Amino acid sequence: MEAKKSQQADLEKKKGLFLEIGLVSILALVLVAFNLRSTESSGSGLKITQVSNEMEEEVLQTEEEQQQEPEPEPEQPEPEVTTELEVVDNDAEIENELGIIDAGDDANKAQEEVVVTDVGEEKAVEEEEIFIFVEKFPEYPGGEEALYKFLNQSIQYPEMARENNITGTVVIKFVVEKDGSITKASILREIGGGCGKEALRVVNSMPKWKPGQQSGKAVRTEFTLPVQFQLQ
Repeated sequence: MEAKKSQQADLEKKKGLFLEIGLVSILALVLVAFNLRSTESSGSGLKITQVSNEMEEEVLQTEEEQQQEPEPEPEQPEPEVTTELEVVDNDAEIENELGIIDAGDDANKAQEEVVVTDVGEEKAVEEEEIFIFVEKFPEYPGGEEALYKFLNQSIQYPEMARENNITGTVVIKFVVEKDGSITKASILREIGGGCGKEALRVVNSMPKWKPGQQSGKAVRTEFTLPVQFQLQ
């Protein structure tokens, strides 16, 4: 009867072979790992080298630009102006270093040569005082009755005042000059409708008055005259 081999006996024989295969596999893995690490380290070293080279190039370019740009020249301080005074005796002659010409004599000669033409003195005409209150007031020739008669005969009632039934008293102010003439007539009070303008026209057309007197002398006198406008 033939004896059968067990599986355990077969495995015991192949144990050494399996051990050798395992060792070979482990060594292969170690070699692969070592090669990968060396590759990574060489790659990182390459990158660091490139970065350092780029930094060196930028530094060199910056130095070249600084060398090419001219440095600004420092501002030189302005020289201080000093004035030296030289003291000399009163009797010493001082030379005119600045070339200043004494024009005193020439100016005097020029003034002597100027011909002054007398054009005559202008007489300042001072306006004499106008009195308001005097010892004797101005008077219309023939008195007050003759004055109102002249006004009634001379005044023409304005058509506008008549149409609008305007009545009242216009006051005219004027100056009786020393010769009795009427000047500076103006409307002091107006009622409208052309009455003031008509009263002013009549006053300016009056004949000469007897002038006012002060201390026995004729003076310019201000006079106020009321002129009535009344419809009948």
